Amino acid sequence: MTSRFTELAIDCSDPATLARFWCAVLDYEVLEAEDGLVTIGPPVAESPAGPVPPVLTFAPVPEAKTVKNRVHLDVHPTDRDQDEEVRRLLSLGARPADVGQGAGGTGGADGPSWVVLADPEGNEFCVLAGRRP
Repeated sequence: MTSRFTELAIDCSDPATLARFWCAVLDYEVLEAEDGLVTIGPPVAESPAGPVPPVLTFAPVPEAKTVKNRVHLDVHPTDRDQDEEVRRLLSLGARPADVGQGAGGTGGADGPSWVVLADPEGNEFCVLAGRRP
């Protein structure tokens, strides 16, 4: 028997606000909200018959983020190119982040094929130019 990745827990100062941001990014919905915890995931009516994507649970903590994440999310656009998706995420409240990725963090022959952004609480994530096979 093995384990299956089903949930990612994210410490934050404002679970409801961060959950709304990630719902908009991933087209998720709030599945549960109680005792300060907020869990989001794919809409229940649209859950696939195959492997289920992990849910994200946001938990309040008193301390602020102070260093670069050791684990981060990678997302890739499904219906637009990377530049359009980056603009959409910036309009939702993300901001550019520099984690040493090089010139602007954009793809192409001279740089990586991802753009590093931070969510409203400063958690870094990458927007990929293409999906890994």
